[in-house]
Amino acid sequence: MAGALAGIKVLDLSRVLAGPWASQTLADLGADVVKVERPGAGDDTRHWGPPNLSTAAGEPTAESAYFQSANRGKRSLTLDFTQPEGQALVLKLAAQADILLENYKVGGLAKYGLDYASLRKLNPGLIYCSITGFGQQGPYKQRPGYDAMIQAMGGLMSLTGEPEGMPVKVGVALADIMTGLYASTGILAALHHRNRTGEGQHLDLALLDVQVATLANQAMNYLVSGETPKRYGNAHPNIVPYQAFAVADGHLMLAVGNDGQFRRFCEVAGAAELADDPRFATNDERVRHRQQLLPLLEPLLLQKDLDTWLAQLEAANVPCGPINTLDRVFRDPQVQARQMLVELEHASAGLRPYVGSPLKFSATPVDYHRAPPLLGQHTAEVLADWLSLSAERVAELHEQGVV
Repeated sequence: MAGALAGIKVLDLSRVLAGPWASQTLADLGADVVKVERPGAGDDTRHWGPPNLSTAAGEPTAESAYFQSANRGKRSLTLDFTQPEGQALVLKLAAQADILLENYKVGGLAKYGLDYASLRKLNPGLIYCSITGFGQQGPYKQRPGYDAMIQAMGGLMSLTGEPEGMPVKVGVALADIMTGLYASTGILAALHHRNRTGEGQHLDLALLDVQVATLANQAMNYLVSGETPKRYGNAHPNIVPYQAFAVADGHLMLAVGNDGQFRRFCEVAGAAELADDPRFATNDERVRHRQQLLPLLEPLLLQKDLDTWLAQLEAANVPCGPINTLDRVFRDPQVQARQMLVELEHASAGLRPYVGSPLKFSATPVDYHRAPPLLGQHTAEVLADWLSLSAERVAELHEQGVV
């Protein structure tokens, strides 16, 4: 069954994570995504190992796990557009494309005629998405932007970590990933606009903008109160109790979201009187009296083991969960039922496990049709498909070092 974006052509000049995350989403939706990479080197993340994939026989490959995480469903074309003939090929590919993604420094592609102002003359319907650290305007526009520094500059690290400890970054490159998600959302909106008007446009995504936007309730907490939010560790600034607690044999994440859930929790914990205490009866009061409530809850949680708490709180409809390591995550029956672990045939490593897409369509399901590509695996195929170049012409370009 064809995906929702079947027939859409994406020329992906992006590298590392934010851009590739966006183009992987488009590939999941059925677009034909061609990943343009430097001959001999490719995307930087190809070399961000170990760990690397291994073959069925246990032999190591040069394919990093990091690269595998963001490049499902694409075809790899190696092409040197710093050479005139390579530049000419990219221009021809861009003329055929519906969408182009890039994450070069501001103005970096203009010298090759691959900036939006140049390409819109060649292809007025082109949707051109630029991803940078700081955007196309502003005093920082020429600075490089990496996820960790963006988490720091954009405020996320100031909110993450124990109150008395150091600020801590999130354990995945969240600024990059969220930028990729915003990019794919913006691209789809621009595609809808083009379908109505025939007009393409330039989409300017900055990691810093996305990080500020995704501060969400914490940003509004500051803007409403004027008070700089502080770190709460595993607790929540606006809801109590909403944090990790030690139990008899481990830890439990308790996520009480309303007063009814708090009352039911207290009943399960054998402390129903806490729900009637004026200091704790409403969330507003629990937030104000956090320091009085938590010492009362902590010894209660230690009285039972994790499995008992999970069973009893689930039966009482009180949100909670174990703090799973990744081996437990992928063994979880709900994760498996939702097909968040899939298998794809990799060109050098054979059948390998991959993380699935969270998008579940009733009419146009995600088609896991292609594992992340080897470097240049589809060069001849793409040049034939998109530009109708003969095998002989591709061989000439290869001989010249263009592809």
